[in-house]
Amino acid sequence: MPENYRNDNVVLSSALHMLMKFGDIQNAERIFRSNKKKDIITYNALINGYNLNDESSKCFKILEEMRHEGIVPNVFTWNILIGACSQIGMIHRCEYIIDRIPLDIQSKRQIQNSLIDMWGKCGSVEKAQIAFKSIDDRDTVTYNTIINAFGLNGMGSEAIHLYKQMPNYLRDEVSHICVLNACSHSGLVHEARNIFDEITF
Repeated sequence: MPENYRNDNVVLSSALHMLMKFGDIQNAERIFRSNKKKDIITYNALINGYNLNDESSKCFKILEEMRHEGIVPNVFTWNILIGACSQIGMIHRCEYIIDRIPLDIQSKRQIQNSLIDMWGKCGSVEKAQIAFKSIDDRDTVTYNTIINAFGLNGMGSEAIHLYKQMPNYLRDEVSHICVLNACSHSGLVHEARNIFDEITF
């Protein structure tokens, strides 16, 4: 890489993203470490890359490095870390991250949607429901995520009930897939057929 680009964080972040996308973690790390002026953009690129390559445990080490360097995580950082928690599926790690997310960021719908997904994948449906109920301006993603959480945990009836409560204008193809998958996981064949027949293509 030309010398004049080596501390250009936008260029470096793009290079990190490209290398991580192709699974070249070693060279991505080398470029990251060579940067003397790291900022939130480069840190996010590295954390996201680890997450993409199923190296979620490294994400948390980078979070500690950011804290040591005085780099403050933003919404994107926390969203990636929540995704990393979803991959690992360890409740104590999820709680560790949540305890560190500032309340003003925790309250954002994007973060709450990610938390619903995280708790669902970790098998803590009750906490996923608490996150769902805390959102006033629920969108399509909010409903789809909690319906999927019910489905993953064998709660097909709950998924159907919420799907029927979901405003029609918010339903999309993913909504249909999530509720039908939930029916499949719970063996609700008759209910799945009824829902399928009601779907307007």
